[in-house]
Amino acid sequence: MDPLGAPSQFVDVDTLLSWGDSYEDEVDCSDSTAEAFQEDASRSPFVYSRDINGKVVLWKGDVALLNCTAIVNTSNESLTDKNPVSESIFMLAGPDLKEDLQKLKGCRTGEAKLTKGFNLAARFIIHTVGPKYKSRYRTAAESSLYSCYRNVLQLAKEQSMSSVGFCVINSAKRGYPLEDATHIALRTVRRFLEIHGENIEKVVFAVSELEEATYQKLLPLYFPRSLKEEIRSLPYLPADIGNAEGEPVVPERQIRISEKPGASEDNEEEDEDEGLGVDLSFIGSHAFARMEGDIDKQRKLILQGQLSEAALQKQHQRNYNRWLCQARSEDLSDIASLKALYQTGVDNCGRTVMVVVGRNIPVTLIDMDKALLYFIHVMDHIAVKEYVLVYFHTLTSDYNHLDSDFLKKLYDVVDIKYKRNLKAVYFVHPTFRSKVSTWFFTTFSVSGLKDKIHHVDSLQQLFSAISPEQIDFPPFVLEYDARVSACPPLPGVVCRCAAAACGCVTERQV
Repeated sequence: MDPLGAPSQFVDVDTLLSWGDSYEDEVDCSDSTAEAFQEDASRSPFVYSRDINGKVVLWKGDVALLNCTAIVNTSNESLTDKNPVSESIFMLAGPDLKEDLQKLKGCRTGEAKLTKGFNLAARFIIHTVGPKYKSRYRTAAESSLYSCYRNVLQLAKEQSMSSVGFCVINSAKRGYPLEDATHIALRTVRRFLEIHGENIEKVVFAVSELEEATYQKLLPLYFPRSLKEEIRSLPYLPADIGNAEGEPVVPERQIRISEKPGASEDNEEEDEDEGLGVDLSFIGSHAFARMEGDIDKQRKLILQGQLSEAALQKQHQRNYNRWLCQARSEDLSDIASLKALYQTGVDNCGRTVMVVVGRNIPVTLIDMDKALLYFIHVMDHIAVKEYVLVYFHTLTSDYNHLDSDFLKKLYDVVDIKYKRNLKAVYFVHPTFRSKVSTWFFTTFSVSGLKDKIHHVDSLQQLFSAISPEQIDFPPFVLEYDARVSACPPLPGVVCRCAAAACGCVTERQV
């Protein structure tokens, strides 16, 4: 109620029915039924999850009326677009919003930028720019729309937002087919909640009457509300369901090269001598054939140390691009589910913080080449700017130790930007053995990394570089640190030392 006693026009997201609760039939399957489905039917790549369904809300209404942490505004690159969503947001937010937007200096397609909510019930507004759709540039439009949803959610995670209200980003005036766009929206949100959504409590899809039917139709494909609905929805999933993050997969263009260039494919079974008689003078005369040059000759020159530095860098970049293309096209959901690598907040210098949890890496059980692909997939867009790594060595065993050969391969494969923009590696809870191994590795296997390694024996030491609210800690790390340190790991907790407010920092070797 507002001060005058009139009903408030704003809607609290906690009062809305979740997607999981909107389904009455077949929600609860018995264990025997569940086992039967798992044994007799193929599982969907978007499996039934009660927890995820509880975070999702489909609501017919104006996104500007939602009382949540942030709502999404769809606009143009100058952030001046006039569409029903943005006009409603501007009207309710008040004149201060327009002044705040001018400070942002626009927003590129696919990006997401943040302002205050001003007079809205929502604390923040996340502004994003959807792509203009043209069928001939469909791939680019899909990638841009994916980036809109992904960047909005990433911004929400970085700002520790608990609830986000999405409008339909693909506005009608930009011509994006509603059903195609809804597939991208739903699968992107689903994958993000699976991998990074532990702190996000509600995601609301605010739709109009025209859009509601499409969302009702497609939501069961990505958020099935029972095992039966999961199996029923499987045949209706599109061929392209994106990669582990929901990003559209662009198949590499493949060129078939015959064993006898210049020979007709119809004559493949002809005698080899006959194939040699074909005129091959045209081979290599066009620009495409001259692009790579003689690969064997380049490799020989590399071994002999005669290839120039520029040529070496070009060769390395081609190699990295092949890894990146493979990483974007392969299903890496099994590696993602380990939660061994994730982005959290920023350090005291404003640099992105990436976390590696050693205990979550079952080295002997997983395909380490897939682990390398996942690292490249996650880190490629992070490494373009300065970043730091926090490695939790806490309670790792031989079962979790990364082999030095794997680390050397990773260091050799990654792009130069990874090494240039990596500013620090915080090695948390090291053992004597790990310190020795790290010294040998950074001294004899790789160069330029030793000065960036910082061994951190307690979380209090880490907090001098990164505020505690900027890191998502695995619970066992906090418990372990509290157990081995004389002082509690988080600021603001009463000190356990004999001297009150001692302010000490225990540096105890683990």
